[in-house]
Amino acid sequence: MRIIVAAVGRLKQGPERELSERYRKRAADAGRRLGFRGVEIVEIRESKAREGDKRMIEESIALATVIPEGAVTIVLDELGVNLDSLEFTREIMRWRDAGRPEAVFVIGGADGLAANLRERADLLLAFGAATWPHQLVRIMLLEQLYRAATLLAGHPYHRGQEKK
Repeated sequence: MRIIVAAVGRLKQGPERELSERYRKRAADAGRRLGFRGVEIVEIRESKAREGDKRMIEESIALATVIPEGAVTIVLDELGVNLDSLEFTREIMRWRDAGRPEAVFVIGGADGLAANLRERADLLLAFGAATWPHQLVRIMLLEQLYRAATLLAGHPYHRGQEKK
């Protein structure tokens, strides 16, 4: 299964980009032994439209074009479900074991995502009730993907409490 992170906006050179790339590389390396074909980042240009609704629609259309047919679509959304790291890992394992070719994680821009893209999602995922900058969401997602790969591999990186 190939993992794709499709995000509105480019991370500029600096600590956020470096941390993002570090976790992307770690996730890709750890996942390779588990049947993952890499972790790819697709950056969508931010819309230049003046109105927020138009920006949201243009960005959502651009994001939708990078989602391959048959892919699991996971939209990062503040109103989504909160999964702990073990639950997140189980979802990825379930998709992989079901033979899904790709899992696409979608991160919208400042104006959010169009309703039809959110409705198309197999999962709406939140990282808590707070609103996060999309740069931090990308880093947190990549860290969770790395954590999931290490959990599946039995690596000691994850030291959280197991659910009973």
